[in-house]
Amino acid sequence: MFDAAPVYPYSESYAPDGTTAPHELLTPVLGLLGTWRGRGRGEYPTLDSDFTYAQEVTFSHDGRPFLKYEARAWLIDAEGAPLRPAARESGWWRVQPGGRVEALITQPTGIAEIAVGTADGTTVELATDGVGLTPTAKKVAATLRRYTAADADTFDFVHELAAVGQPLQHHLAARLHRTTA
Repeated sequence: MFDAAPVYPYSESYAPDGTTAPHELLTPVLGLLGTWRGRGRGEYPTLDSDFTYAQEVTFSHDGRPFLKYEARAWLIDAEGAPLRPAARESGWWRVQPGGRVEALITQPTGIAEIAVGTADGTTVELATDGVGLTPTAKKVAATLRRYTAADADTFDFVHELAAVGQPLQHHLAARLHRTTA
């Protein structure tokens, strides 16, 4: 019964012209499909110093009205060499009529965010609607994430954070370039 190789009839698509046609509700986020890589700078009042990081973000779909989202980052030195892993998260962006977006984003550090916002074809902005924390997770109260297309193959990412008793404020900014469509 379990000896046969599994059949996977629905592949992930990373581009609008992939093997699986995107759902029409994905229209305002189609420009994000693919894998993106780049560098950024980060800061926060509770950290000893500012830092430079590399980031990779992947958006894909399987034909239904949501995106699969994965992001990872690592600290880098002045020459761009990796120092250590920094952040990782994954989740789902549910796109609704009128470009409304509901996002579920989880992190291995015990943080689960529900964010809501809008997508208009060039900018996606997501703000925290709720945060779930495991008992030992860092206390995160809110985030604001903005993804803005600079052109068809580049987007800017800005992340604001309210955590560990600090008010919502700038935390990360990166410029990412498409590596796969």
